[in-house]
Amino acid sequence: MPETAPDVQIEPAELRYAGELAFLAAHDPGPRPPGWRLTPRAVVTFVVGSGGAALRLPAPVDGIPSSMEIPAKFVGERGLVERCVVTLAGERGLLLVGEPGTAKSLLSELLAAAVSGTGSLTVQGTAGTTEEHLRYGWNYALLLAKGPSVDALAPSPVLTALRTGRVVRVEEITRCLPEVQDSLVSLLSDRRMAVPELTDDGQFLARPGFNVIATANLRDRGVSEMSAALKRRFNFEVVPPIADLEAEVDLVRRQAGTALARHGHELPVDDAVLEALVTAFRDLRSGASVEGWPVERPTTVMSTAEAVGVTTSLGLQTAYLGAADPLALVPGYLLGAVRKDDPDDQGRLLAYWDSAIRHRAENGARLWKRLYELRHVVGE
Repeated sequence: MPETAPDVQIEPAELRYAGELAFLAAHDPGPRPPGWRLTPRAVVTFVVGSGGAALRLPAPVDGIPSSMEIPAKFVGERGLVERCVVTLAGERGLLLVGEPGTAKSLLSELLAAAVSGTGSLTVQGTAGTTEEHLRYGWNYALLLAKGPSVDALAPSPVLTALRTGRVVRVEEITRCLPEVQDSLVSLLSDRRMAVPELTDDGQFLARPGFNVIATANLRDRGVSEMSAALKRRFNFEVVPPIADLEAEVDLVRRQAGTALARHGHELPVDDAVLEALVTAFRDLRSGASVEGWPVERPTTVMSTAEAVGVTTSLGLQTAYLGAADPLALVPGYLLGAVRKDDPDDQGRLLAYWDSAIRHRAENGARLWKRLYELRHVVGE
């Protein structure tokens, strides 16, 4: 996995994977939708990887290696990614929905970076998002000096994307008020934005490549229902939690390892502890253990992203504070993850300890026996 620059925490996708994007552009010179940097096939490969195979350029290109293996960046069904790419190629808005922590934002950034060269044109939806954030505002100093003009305009990321033919991302669109959301309706239909204050240049037309990727959480407080008119202008794709335990463990290991690498440390959590942690997250998320025992689900969404955060914390405490046994830290961090929304979730976690973890301990699994002995941390 490419390293981030030493003077930043996380580079945007278009910089972090610049080498891969340049290689894929040269590797597949086939037909591309208007305004796209890569072919649809190359976009899919960028997101899901080349399957362990090294791709080769059809002809040498200065400054680009002749072969490269593209690693997977999004863990999920290839068909999902292909449908997303086809939606964007058809100039339809794309709405990624799912529970928090299922990598919707990551997928939207990767798609935007591959299609238009940047994933940084973003509007973060909140209850405080206004129509200006999705349309335009004004530089009031220039507005007072020159009056309404293109120079005085303060374009939103949406308007910038429309004028330059790029993909704009609207994160958590359902956190915006309905009247703010609906400012996108005419934009997605007509592919233009009117600025009535400008007399001569009062209408901007979308350049080829312009599109919108929005995300929305299924379980969230303060959600505003989308209007039927806006829904019709998006293709919906559900991003589910990772289905395979091994794939989720590998993702958590890689993401937490990358976070530790920024501190100059390797991940000191062994595979057995990591698998136990991810298994607990999956049990609590699904409402059933891997053996089929019923588990009471906490209110908090036990996402893969949360598992990455807990694993990173285990690694940091071990690296900086000298914790000798990462497994002994699991109950405390797991409790911190569970009781974010509802104090009663502590009781649900304790019930999980007294059911699934106790059963595994009684069946002779040494690691789970050690974990059950730490029950008092959860019950305090």
